[in-house]
Amino acid sequence: MASRLTEISLDCHDPDRLAEFWTAALDWAVLHHEPSLVEIGPSGRDDDALLDAVRSGPVAPTMFLAAVPEDKVVKNRVHFDLSPIDRSQDEEVDRLLALGASHAEVGQSGEESWVVLADPEGNEFCVLRSLAAGHFAL
Repeated sequence: MASRLTEISLDCHDPDRLAEFWTAALDWAVLHHEPSLVEIGPSGRDDDALLDAVRSGPVAPTMFLAAVPEDKVVKNRVHFDLSPIDRSQDEEVDRLLALGASHAEVGQSGEESWVVLADPEGNEFCVLRSLAAGHFAL
């Protein structure tokens, strides 16, 4: 049997602010909160049922947002790719910008099919093509 990806950890200055952004961006919820550490993920997951699900196959990981004193200095080596499921790519980009994202420059040519944004602390992520009915084409 292999390991499962169960959590993603993201260092930041303000876990509460990033939790606010990412829960709104992903339609997730705060699962655990303590000073300097917030866990977010899909809501409604009972611990016993989640453990059974993880043992039987992949599940969506949760995200830990941990306060650290260091600043982000360079482009992320790992980033998230988001795919809109109920709106166009442009509409999703506009929604994420309204939540506090910003456009990010990481050396794009301008010909990409994705849009590079950054969360409120500068962590880059991409908005891919829409998976919404009427927008998605193979």
